[in-house]
Amino acid sequence: MYFFLLNLALLDLGCISTTLPKALANALWDTRAISYAGCAAQLFFFLFFITAEYFLLTIMSYDRYVAICKPLHYGTLMDSRACATMAAAAWGAGVFYSLLHTASTFSLPLCQGNVVNQFFCEIPQFLKLSCSGFFLRELVLIIFSVSLLFGCFVFIVVSYVQIFLAVLRMPSEQGRHKAFSTCLPHLAVVSLFLSSAFFAHLKPPFISSPLLDLTVALLYSVVPPTLNPIIYSMRYREIKHAVSKVLQYALFQLQ
Repeated sequence: MYFFLLNLALLDLGCISTTLPKALANALWDTRAISYAGCAAQLFFFLFFITAEYFLLTIMSYDRYVAICKPLHYGTLMDSRACATMAAAAWGAGVFYSLLHTASTFSLPLCQGNVVNQFFCEIPQFLKLSCSGFFLRELVLIIFSVSLLFGCFVFIVVSYVQIFLAVLRMPSEQGRHKAFSTCLPHLAVVSLFLSSAFFAHLKPPFISSPLLDLTVALLYSVVPPTLNPIIYSMRYREIKHAVSKVLQYALFQLQ
């Protein structure tokens, strides 16, 4: 679990670092400029980190399923080699997915100017600038990607259903509470990411607006990477105690 959490932390850090620093710099300098190559690089790395993170979360749900539902087989099914192979597969899938989408998106000719109405280079906003007769290939790729992500979500839900059934059979109320306090927020974050990403990429054009697009983009690009470390770190007493001390010190200073 700690090996997967290390990978998750690196992916969360990379995901946030891809979009927010440039957006903050533009806000400070009162500009919205980004080079064509910079936009392509931003899209590539954002898709890489967010896709690898989602596949890693799918693997982590399987890891928890084996740990809780098949504890006697955990050492065999999730040994160090299997964990390293799964993590490498998640990172590799992220690279392949981002390469595919970036190459497909930036091969489209632009007919509607060069203004991206978003705080980072996003595929739906880029497609709005392309010639209408050329983005069918990218649209098919997006539908395939959404189907794949939805399949991963179904796998996560099925895994957690099995976990919940096993947890409900636990005699210890404290054990049940600990399991539910981690699983439910994780499911909530994954559901938020999927629903907002689906809406951003598949919503009809007539319900699009700058404020709505910005809100949806924040929900799937910033909120999940921010909440994941909080959800997983709040399981441990030492971190809870440290956060409590920091909050008490901050309140004391305010008084």
